[in-house]
Amino acid sequence: MVVYYKARPDAGDYTIYMGADKNENEELIKYGLPEDVWFHVDKVSSAHVYLRLKKGDSIDTISEGLLEDCAQLVKAHSIQGNKMNNVDVVYTSWSNLKKVPSMNVGQVGFHNPRLVHILTVEKRVNEILNRLHKTRVERRPDLKAEKDASNAAVKAERKMQLKDKRRREEIERLAKERQAEIRSYKGLMVAEKMTSNRQIASAGKSMQEVEDDFV
Repeated sequence: MVVYYKARPDAGDYTIYMGADKNENEELIKYGLPEDVWFHVDKVSSAHVYLRLKKGDSIDTISEGLLEDCAQLVKAHSIQGNKMNNVDVVYTSWSNLKKVPSMNVGQVGFHNPRLVHILTVEKRVNEILNRLHKTRVERRPDLKAEKDASNAAVKAERKMQLKDKRRREEIERLAKERQAEIRSYKGLMVAEKMTSNRQIASAGKSMQEVEDDFV
């Protein structure tokens, strides 16, 4: 079971979600998407909360309000963290999560600890949590199918981008060839390389003879 929430309207149409238990968390770790950002209370047990970003977003562009929604949600779903003030919440991109066979179910590490951000939550804000819980929806999604569809879409987009790049390169190549032809033609037309009627006459050839030479 995966639980979904809608973030505050003024932040935009963003979805926040989390697993119902540690086994669901394991599935979310396995089938996360590149646009997912993972949240967890630092150093104590808590839910694994995810924020799905939109195309063009980055972890550094998440608004303060959106961060607050995610942080309040993950704090509220931590037995220890929910009772504490000034709780540190860590968050990082899903792609930075590291999972090795020796880890327990639901446990993760990081590929690069320097890419982990820390947000301090001073206290529980019930107003935020009540708003979020009004949007709560439980579903059993096919996470693997969602990831496969996302990967296929990314692959198709990259293929289209490569096609467009090759088309632009071909257009540029043809334009350069055309410019080279024009420069070459202009070079043939410079005054010192052109034959005047007087030069032809002095060479003993009439215009008709010259024309005949080209026939």
